[in-house]
Amino acid sequence: MFFWFGGMKFTAYEAAGIAPFIENSPIMSWLHTLFGIQGASYFLGAAEITTGVLLVIGSFSALFSILDALMSSVTFLVTITFFITTPGVFESSLGGFPAISAGIGQFLLKDLVLLAASLCLLISSVKNENAIRDK
Repeated sequence: MFFWFGGMKFTAYEAAGIAPFIENSPIMSWLHTLFGIQGASYFLGAAEITTGVLLVIGSFSALFSILDALMSSVTFLVTITFFITTPGVFESSLGGFPAISAGIGQFLLKDLVLLAASLCLLISSVKNENAIRDK
């Protein structure tokens, strides 16, 4: 997923697709100011691909697994904030919160599960690193 989504960030299509998330986010909007729309997408793509690489390397090293789990946890924590900052997440025709839109809201919802998986990986990786150190 990190390779696929990260690779897509190098296309104009994806840069335009994520622009509303970035421009409405107090955490991420600086990327557009600093790099522009495509440059921000390149930056995020590089970060996602790096996270994917660390995930692979982390299969062989608890320390890299910890680093990857931290990076992916931060990624999904930030994207979950888009629920609050991005217009169109909640479906007004259904009364708004908690009804989420089919496009934006459901796209973001998956990140709750991915955050949980990242946090589980982080806990497991820390335990493995401690076990290695204790030997």
